[in-house]
Amino acid sequence: MPQTLTLDGRRIHDIPSFYDEINRVFMTGVDWTLGPRLDALDDLLYGGYGALDGDAPVTLVWTHFAASRDALGVETTRQYLLAKLAHPERINTAHFQHALDALGAGNGQTYCDIVLEIIAAHPNITLVPDEPACTGTP
Repeated sequence: MPQTLTLDGRRIHDIPSFYDEINRVFMTGVDWTLGPRLDALDDLLYGGYGALDGDAPVTLVWTHFAASRDALGVETTRQYLLAKLAHPERINTAHFQHALDALGAGNGQTYCDIVLEIIAAHPNITLVPDEPACTGTP
């Protein structure tokens, strides 16, 4: 029987609050928290600490999904990408500029889309949003 974990979309207003909710749900019994980074989220979903036990099956229910989709939508993503581009010494600027340009053209991934892609890459995790998934367009 899969373990069921529930993300509460009412708690998600921006990227930091998304990671606060991830920590609330996934980091039970751990004395440290996950930082606000997509690669850290991906690492967490492999399991082995917190609420995830390796590759054991998990049903991830995401309530109030539309609120999360909006909170992690185009404007939040634009600000995220601009913040990355403000530190060219730390990032692949071409990658982030391309992502920003695609977002501006209406066909880029939002932060929500990227999160869903990361979750989907973990076959032991079944995502059950209470509303349709992100669309990637405004």
